[in-house]
Amino acid sequence: MGSFSIWHWMIVLVVVLLLFGSGKISGLMGDFAKGIKSFKKNMADDDTADASMADPVVPPAGNLQGPATVQPTQAAPQHTTNRPAA
Repeated sequence: MGSFSIWHWMIVLVVVLLLFGSGKISGLMGDFAKGIKSFKKNMADDDTADASMADPVVPPAGNLQGPATVQPTQAAPQHTTNRPAA
């Protein structure tokens, strides 16, 4: 009583074919396939859009090779002349 036999499924298939005809069913299956293709295409487009919108890789703030050393800058020597003020 719980499961249908192959004959039940055959009768259902014949009734569906009589009601809708083979042309409508093939058109329906074609539309279904187009919907699946469109869905897959949009999912692939979303994945590429997400990848292009991702933040660029930013290196860490610290130096990976050891502690940072600051080199003192040498200022250009100032040339002064000993002139008397006028």
